Amino acid sequence: MSTIRGIGMPFYHMMDYMIDWFPFMGFGTIFSWLVSIAIAYLVYKDAEKRNMNGLLWGFPVLIPWVGILFLILYLILREGGHNMAEKSSAAEKAKAEQILDERYAKGELPREIYFQMKEDLRKSSAE
Repeated sequence: MSTIRGIGMPFYHMMDYMIDWFPFMGFGTIFSWLVSIAIAYLVYKDAEKRNMNGLLWGFPVLIPWVGILFLILYLILREGGHNMAEKSSAAEKAKAEQILDERYAKGELPREIYFQMKEDLRKSSAE
């Protein structure tokens, strides 16, 4: 029976301990990486659908241990994803109408152009 010098433990027992110390080996690690990749892909697609940067949210989810924190942070921040985009577009439309009204009131725009631009804003918001 062969032993490792100075330890007095058989070599095959030492290999068992080394595998336990090295956590990046085995089917459990492969499975956890596959789950992480799947979750990162789902976060990426969901973020893109909500007009958020998908790569910015999907990539950090892949980082071991820190990815869990990013996933929790994303789930908290994504709740208003669609509403934030709708609110921002409504606010932009209101601001554009306000600027148009101010320019007409100052006399910078003739009446025909003012009504044409107002109609264009309504058409773009309906789409």
